[in-house]
Amino acid sequence: MLFVIPVSLFAALPHWPDVLGQPDAFYASPEASSLASSVIAYQTPSGGWPKNTDFTNPPTQKASGNPREATIDNKGTTLPLTFLAHVISASPSDKDALSSFQRGFDYLLAAQYENGGWPQFFPLKKGYYSAITYNDDAMINVLVLLKAAAAKEAPFTFVDDERRARAAAAVTKGIECILKTQVRQNAVLTAWCAQHDEHTLAPCWARNYEPPSLSGSESVGIVRFLMSVENPSPEIITAVEGAVAWFEKTKIIGQRFEYFTDADGQKDRHITPDPSAPPLWARFYELETDRPLFLGRDRVFRYALTEIELERRIGYAFYTIRAGSLLAKDYPRWRTRITASKP
Repeated sequence: MLFVIPVSLFAALPHWPDVLGQPDAFYASPEASSLASSVIAYQTPSGGWPKNTDFTNPPTQKASGNPREATIDNKGTTLPLTFLAHVISASPSDKDALSSFQRGFDYLLAAQYENGGWPQFFPLKKGYYSAITYNDDAMINVLVLLKAAAAKEAPFTFVDDERRARAAAAVTKGIECILKTQVRQNAVLTAWCAQHDEHTLAPCWARNYEPPSLSGSESVGIVRFLMSVENPSPEIITAVEGAVAWFEKTKIIGQRFEYFTDADGQKDRHITPDPSAPPLWARFYELETDRPLFLGRDRVFRYALTEIELERRIGYAFYTIRAGSLLAKDYPRWRTRITASKP
């Protein structure tokens, strides 16, 4: 069936990645209702949504039916679900949005492994796509959504009690998976890999330049989620403390990661001395040594950014500053809260 929505209704829409940052009144507007119809049309038969899709462009007759695969990667499912939740909260009589939301919510619950992790794609897709995926905060985005729904937080206050209970159980299992996948070095807790084998829980490969390693980026999102647990268990507290100590140990001081133009006028990226630069962390650290790792498309471990091809140097974030605010702001606040809660 051809999907027809007046183009004028989409002219005033925000960019899809910014759709959650709107005033409350927007979600009750005709524009938001039309966008919800487009989002619903993109929903796959499994209940999830594809990634890297601009839902402000309604699907054509050819695109409807959605042969594309559902995924939690790049907020492929969690962002549409959260947007629909806002629309439902603003317009409780929107039965189509509610039905779509419930299908998507059930999709997230069905996709969880028995060990508590989530694959990148579900139904499962052969290859690294079936690994437990922390990469780009995929699994953490799911847990944040389910935790908010279980607690009846806005915009998920309408979620029924049965789904809330299932969400709470899924979050508990997800936390258990996080604790089990935290990597130890000589019995000392450190951080996490961007993806872990769904059977053994060991760090594993994703793309050729994403090796089994410790992540200086994804581990930040994991720690922040653990810190959000209201009454953390001793195991959660120990996990956070171990990861924070690892971040302190591995931070890179006095270096800046930046673009520059080389002698041939070509755009490039390098790390250069700068005493005023904020702390840096590598995206990948070698599992046994904590040495920063840099890989090109040839899958070879290297230990300097300059040793990989230009295309990967400028096309992938091999350094990050994400842990800076975690150590400077989030962790001290969390530590104060935990200390104050002790009898």
